[in-house]
Amino acid sequence: MPKFQFQEQRFAFYELGTHIADVIFSEDGVIHRKKNMETNEWLPFKKMEKEDISYRLPLLEIWSNLKELQNIDWNASDDIKLNNGFHYQRYLKFEGNVDGKKSEAWLWALMNKRFPVDLFIAGCDIIGFVLTKRDGCYILVKPGFEDVTILKYWKDALLSENTHGIKHIGTQHVTMRDGVKLATDVWLPADFKEGLKIPTILVRTPYGRFTMGEVELRFVRRGYALVAQDTRGREDSEGEWVPFIHEKEDGDDTLNWIAEQTWSDGNVGMIGGSYGGYVQWAAAASGNRHLKAIVSLVTAGSPFIDIPRKGGIVMSGALAWVFMMSQQRTDFNALSRDDWEEVLSIRPMKDIPAKALGKDIHFWNEWMKHPNNDCFWQKADWSLYGENISAASLIISGWYDDDGAGTTQAWEMVEKHGIENRRLILGPWYHQANSTRQIHNIQFGNNSIRYDIDLLYLRWFDRFLKNIDNGVEKESRVQYYMVGENEWKESAKWPPEEVEYTNLYIHSSGNANTSLGDGYLNFEAQCSEKEDSYTFDPGHPALYLIDVSENECSVPENYREVEMREDVLVYTSEPLKEDIVIAGDIYATLYASSSAKDTDWIVRLTEVDEEGNSIRLSDGIIRARYRNSFENPELLKPGKIEKYEIKMSKIANVFKKNHRIRVSVTSGAKNLAFPNHNTGNDPAADIEMVKAVQRVYHDEKNPSHVKLPVIKRIAGK
Repeated sequence: MPKFQFQEQRFAFYELGTHIADVIFSEDGVIHRKKNMETNEWLPFKKMEKEDISYRLPLLEIWSNLKELQNIDWNASDDIKLNNGFHYQRYLKFEGNVDGKKSEAWLWALMNKRFPVDLFIAGCDIIGFVLTKRDGCYILVKPGFEDVTILKYWKDALLSENTHGIKHIGTQHVTMRDGVKLATDVWLPADFKEGLKIPTILVRTPYGRFTMGEVELRFVRRGYALVAQDTRGREDSEGEWVPFIHEKEDGDDTLNWIAEQTWSDGNVGMIGGSYGGYVQWAAAASGNRHLKAIVSLVTAGSPFIDIPRKGGIVMSGALAWVFMMSQQRTDFNALSRDDWEEVLSIRPMKDIPAKALGKDIHFWNEWMKHPNNDCFWQKADWSLYGENISAASLIISGWYDDDGAGTTQAWEMVEKHGIENRRLILGPWYHQANSTRQIHNIQFGNNSIRYDIDLLYLRWFDRFLKNIDNGVEKESRVQYYMVGENEWKESAKWPPEEVEYTNLYIHSSGNANTSLGDGYLNFEAQCSEKEDSYTFDPGHPALYLIDVSENECSVPENYREVEMREDVLVYTSEPLKEDIVIAGDIYATLYASSSAKDTDWIVRLTEVDEEGNSIRLSDGIIRARYRNSFENPELLKPGKIEKYEIKMSKIANVFKKNHRIRVSVTSGAKNLAFPNHNTGNDPAADIEMVKAVQRVYHDEKNPSHVKLPVIKRIAGK
């Protein structure tokens, strides 16, 4: 191993464009100091003994790599690999002024790593580090070099000033309309003067108000109040925790409470991801006039569209989350288990918590009592109240977000009801959005990570809570990432205006075990064709390729081996003679019969390369009894052909020339969804399983197909 010389270096740490800490990487370790939150005065330097997660950046890891980083000739190549396996590519050039002189620096992208720490290099000197997460960027910059990093984006006179300290007002127990008290904390700018009124950022969360609220203190430095609240039954709040059910009313009551406070000007914005996105839409659905703006990140949708009952099925992929939330305080360690296969096989399904954890989970028991979309679940469906929603809506998600159906539902709702100020960003991201350039061996471009996300959050709130005329509402309404081309696109609507929905028909025979060649796809409708069939055994369903412990249930995996199973029908196009570009939601129309009283159908769209790898792009799932209604299930008449309309997940993708388009049909999605026992019994209590003979039809009378959002003309080309 080469010996490296170490050069001590000092960096300033920035959050939301604000300098709040200093870090020195010395020969002996990491020395750091922070500003006193309230006074903005510097605290003494001290040595870091273990990682301080408040920085988000892994400072001790950076220090351990710094010797080698400092001794790299960054001008020797555009692609550099370190001895520790880290791989960097030269990516973006920044030009600006350093010590009054025109200078430049390059951002080097760290490859093949979740939550990559990218580098800023000027010449051969390391002048900065940046980490992106879905909540924003965390930046270390060598003093004086700010103008040749992404911090130059923050030199905008129209941004709220970042001069305020932070004062914690304390914990209050806010009373809801039924008398339940929710633990709620308030922070104000430290220089707040009596009689002044300011807008508020509200965070409502089941994961801990301090854990989720801490990152949003950045807005207090910009002159906002921050209110962070534990949702009902969580952490220090009273009441019974039943996910989703009380959030509309509790959100409404909390907004009214904020507006009554002496420091509030009555304007409230909300921000958060996943469940923290759901609570925003639930509050907005109340029609509360104080909610003026939301930043909805990877939001959960209504129960039968998203979790926990997507397509009418109980989603086993969400069980890690259920276990994590099984106690009043979030247990993140409960996500990781090495026995998920055994746990997911426990029957009856209602007994899983008792048998796997040794205790009941109240909300799981409640879920099991309601197999259909009755008034219990409808209390959780904010989409039923779309006409009440008026808040300016910034909506962000990704193609591989397992709550992506929630974002689709939100966007369709604000479009339907004409919310004027709406914006949508869709990246090549999973639920932990904007945090990686690679998902499960699928590589995207260096530009797949955005460095302007948190800047956009601030500009959104500045515009709609403080009425700062920054023009954010005049910018592109939709930005989306085109996979395959690896470029960001802009559009006035979603799907883009140039999309023409085009039917792609399946043709016989689709049995994968007959060498992947008998079933085919083309854009011509079927005439007279014999149906395809397979036997679905709920005791041995086809795999859905996820790691339950990862808690990411929509990743772009390679389904090549799964498609070789006898219970998977496979339909593949000829090699494409030219690129085919799609952007939008995918739809499947399936004509099928089953020998059983009930069953499931899963339709998947993949792209097949020259080597035969079949990469998931989109899929959809439906329980047969809910083919016409989630409210009024209808069991099947065995052998009768039924029509299934299945909405699949959205994607923007270039099917490359010489690649193939593939559609597969099956009835099992092991790991993602608890399999249908095919009995028609109550799924919560059922222990009986029967095999089902499944038939898929594709003839003139029963034209099974997928509907692709094909871009016939790409604007500007």
